[in-house]
Amino acid sequence: MTLKWWAVVVAAVSLTACVTANLVVGVGGNGQIPLVFNLFALTVAGTAVVLAVVAELHDRLDDRVSALTEFLVARLNEIETRTGDRNTGFVEGYLLNQGREATVVPLGRRGRGAAER
Repeated sequence: MTLKWWAVVVAAVSLTACVTANLVVGVGGNGQIPLVFNLFALTVAGTAVVLAVVAELHDRLDDRVSALTEFLVARLNEIETRTGDRNTGFVEGYLLNQGREATVVPLGRRGRGAAER
């Protein structure tokens, strides 16, 4: 169960306990529920409701951020496939005009460590 639903359950149980205790004592006529009990039950219920609302808003925000991220990734992939690497054609054309074959230079460590291998 998520935080939101736990908060809803706590609020429901707290309000039910408060109302039930007040009804039992009110109908029985034996006395009165202490004010501290009623205030505590209402405070717990109110806090749980606020927590449930905040948890729901967080879930909605998380869903929107996920949807936005997926949209941006799809859009960037589309742009990449449409444009390609434009510098590749420029380099190949330059080398063809120079009359020499292109050499492949491996990417590796430079400096003393690369010469010793």
